[in-house]
Amino acid sequence: MGTANGGDADGPDSRRALRRLPAVHVVLGDERLAEAAGRLGREAVVGAVRAAIGEARDGLREGRDAGGDPRGLASRALAILGGTRPALRPVINATGILLHTGLGRSPLAEEAIAAVAAVARGYSNLELDLDDGERGRRTAGVARLLRGLTGAAAATVVNNNAGATMLALRAMARGPGGVRGPTPEGGPALAPEVIVSRGELVEIGGSFRLPEIFEAAGVRLREVGTTNRTRLDDYARAIGPATAAILRVHPSNYRIVGFTEKPALEDLASLARARGLPLIDDIGSGALGPGMPGGLADEPTAAEGVAAGADLVLFSGDKLLGGPQCGILVGSASAIRKVEAEPLMRALRVDKMTLAALEATLALIADPAHAASRLPLWRMIGADVGSIRRRAERLAAGLRDELGLDASVVESESFLGGGSAPVSPIPTAAVRVGPPFPAGSPSESSWARALRRGDPAVVPRVSRGAVLFDLRTVAEAEEAGLLDAIRRSCHDRWPDAGPGAGVDHGGPTP
Repeated sequence: MGTANGGDADGPDSRRALRRLPAVHVVLGDERLAEAAGRLGREAVVGAVRAAIGEARDGLREGRDAGGDPRGLASRALAILGGTRPALRPVINATGILLHTGLGRSPLAEEAIAAVAAVARGYSNLELDLDDGERGRRTAGVARLLRGLTGAAAATVVNNNAGATMLALRAMARGPGGVRGPTPEGGPALAPEVIVSRGELVEIGGSFRLPEIFEAAGVRLREVGTTNRTRLDDYARAIGPATAAILRVHPSNYRIVGFTEKPALEDLASLARARGLPLIDDIGSGALGPGMPGGLADEPTAAEGVAAGADLVLFSGDKLLGGPQCGILVGSASAIRKVEAEPLMRALRVDKMTLAALEATLALIADPAHAASRLPLWRMIGADVGSIRRRAERLAAGLRDELGLDASVVESESFLGGGSAPVSPIPTAAVRVGPPFPAGSPSESSWARALRRGDPAVVPRVSRGAVLFDLRTVAEAEEAGLLDAIRRSCHDRWPDAGPGAGVDHGGPTP
């Protein structure tokens, strides 16, 4: 019977090729499969090898060259086994982007991890007051710590800062100005309106745009000023019958420099109070106040927002705070009561594991000297360039001596990422590996792909024809795993990734 390529699937050539397919035990002799058997169990590996041989057999019967050599079959078995790995797994971040959104932003402190494990393995008093046996408030513990750290009268927590922003807009729009009667012309009631500067209409990663949050919250956006200059008088003139609140947003992932102007937060708070309006201050990046890592002088803090008179200050938990993903709201007791009374609050509330991680993180921050050494993010920010360079030189020497790679140490720049401090690079040292790349990786992109597909997965930086490993974002405890992953990538063969397959982080990224 003929085949699509003109061959005979039942002919003597096909039968000879089928007989040449290696036995299962021959393919199992590949050292990569032996290592996989140690991790996944021999039964799973044997099953994958049989499946790979079966695919090759079917291909030959269909008249296709199915790649029946032992090494190729072992690679196919590894690919099959890759489908059995968890979709979410640990990654070694060698990009130099400390708050890399794609890699989960801030790592947690050991104390936070222990707190999560403690409440995850059994029951907890999530919403039970152990003193009186009555129902309690799930955010009570973190609220107490947040009040002490920011000076706010009250606090609460939701799933992320986008949720916090939407919730704050909805809740504050129901206060003064939020419910309106007929217009002077006798038309329908006016929808509540929130005033914001044109220079603060941000878009962050994942096409999240502030105007869309306004729409989802059911309030109207009133833009004032220009992109680079907004005065206090612009806000004052915009206040009208439908005005429900004033919103200030920290443009955390970009900067406008040069001919700029904006009112001080204290002046904006005074205007809001004089007109009976709430002021919402969305600082985004999550710096709490005194004791935060050095080099972040341009980042506003929650404590400053509260002291200036904002009714609500909103920020993320997994950025400069160094904790879990969540949105934190601190401010006046009346504003927090309105937020927690919103029906949407239940849809956005956080679980026990998030609260446990956040409480442990806040407890560390209460002692800034302790936090600097215990919070991984703060430790990475404060790492000395000299110590990073020494680690990089050690890794580069190993790559040259053991693997024969063209590895050298270069001066480079790390970035906070995550929409924080976009114009404040952090000096660092990186290991640069240039061509020729390991066998089976004809380009920097294909080698980067091989590293990402390894176990552990390694995400390096691809820049100007080379692969860079920035050790500021690699913990010392991960160095052995990094070297082992690079070593294995030099021995495994992967298909070329094609153009653009690398992760190029030459500058600040989400």
